[in-house]
Amino acid sequence: MRLTEHPAARTAFLVLAFSVLFAGDAWRMALGWVTFGVLSVLILIASILLLIARRADWRLVGLPFPLVAFLALATLSLAWSFYPAATALGLLTTWMIVVASLALAIGFRWEELLRGLGLTFRIVLVLSLAFELFVATIIRAPILPLFTQPGVDYSIYDKIPRMLYWSRNELFEVFDSGRIQGIVGNANNLGLIALLALMVFVVQLLDRRVKRGWGIFWIIVAVATLLFTRSATITVAGAGMLTVAAAILLVRRASTRRARIATYGGLLAAVAIAGATVGIFGTRLLGLLGRDSDLTGRLGIWNDVLAFANQRPTFGWGWVSYWVPWAEPFTDLTFRNGVRQLQAHNAWIDVFFQLGVVGVVIFGALVVSTVVRAWWIAVDRPQQLPGVPGTFTALSALPVLIMAVLVLQSLAESRLLVECGIALLVIIAVKTKVPDSTPLPARRV
Repeated sequence: MRLTEHPAARTAFLVLAFSVLFAGDAWRMALGWVTFGVLSVLILIASILLLIARRADWRLVGLPFPLVAFLALATLSLAWSFYPAATALGLLTTWMIVVASLALAIGFRWEELLRGLGLTFRIVLVLSLAFELFVATIIRAPILPLFTQPGVDYSIYDKIPRMLYWSRNELFEVFDSGRIQGIVGNANNLGLIALLALMVFVVQLLDRRVKRGWGIFWIIVAVATLLFTRSATITVAGAGMLTVAAAILLVRRASTRRARIATYGGLLAAVAIAGATVGIFGTRLLGLLGRDSDLTGRLGIWNDVLAFANQRPTFGWGWVSYWVPWAEPFTDLTFRNGVRQLQAHNAWIDVFFQLGVVGVVIFGALVVSTVVRAWWIAVDRPQQLPGVPGTFTALSALPVLIMAVLVLQSLAESRLLVECGIALLVIIAVKTKVPDSTPLPARRV
């Protein structure tokens, strides 16, 4: 049996790849950037080998066209980039993530990806809670990362800003105003992981891929972590995910064409009412989420970034993915609470800044086409045999639910453009275009 077909090796690769994509900050803060870089290169090599081994299963022309167009535009932006060295570095990291994501999409079935995500999320959540408990009971003080980000000098601060700490030692303050950050060192990122984990654990439980007791236990762990992060962004994304889940159930229950038309009409009316409510009572809703009308400083960041973006509105300043703190204009583009920001805190503004209007259109086409395909997979009854309708599964709804979370979070964070965000987008875009030929039997974990 080849290594690419060995179950243990496949699971190990999935968990390692997903842990780097979802908890990259933890690897960097604990073991350093050199170690993280070596690990990333090893994953890239394994991904290339896997794609070569599965070369009969994919072709470049078979990939989603908007995905290919977006990657081509980002690569071509090196020609007009204001910061060519930073663009070259950004392209390197982006292509490494895309190649690894293609290997995951082409080399593994949905059921395997679900299992890999479940195992990875269990590890990250347990380590995050244990880490915060260790800090709260043993260290009893905020702690900085063991390895800092290149270009970040803590010595320039009279008082180190709270957002630069690995853990703020707030586990015992979560019922007041505290927020845990876990091993990833960021409450919003940990909240995203917890929300995705909750979705994965529920899908595994509903499809009977885990024992009932363990399934409920891990759902409780995910919910507890989600509450402890106190992330308004993730709260909104979670509410949107639940709304989409309800819509899927309604459409699935509509058994006739007339019932589906009525259901879609009702859903469109509900969306219009929800939009009007947000427009009228937006400030009050922010207050309920514990946020002010400035969206925790995001409006100022958006204004700063848009001022630069409007100087090069057509093709942008050049792709960079993560902003690099040592290159102009990122050295002093925008600050919040005295800390240099390394993202626009809005994926769409970030794309506009880096690739202009053309980039926004192409990236929008990629996201919309992926969402549409994922939606039809979720609501169309599968056909296992000609003329014989199959049974709906919870797993078939997971891709569109993940996309709902990513799109909603993209309005307040740029995570969709880096690491786990763009990886999930690529995986779902490819697998909804070229679905698995036959399902694997349910396997308990």
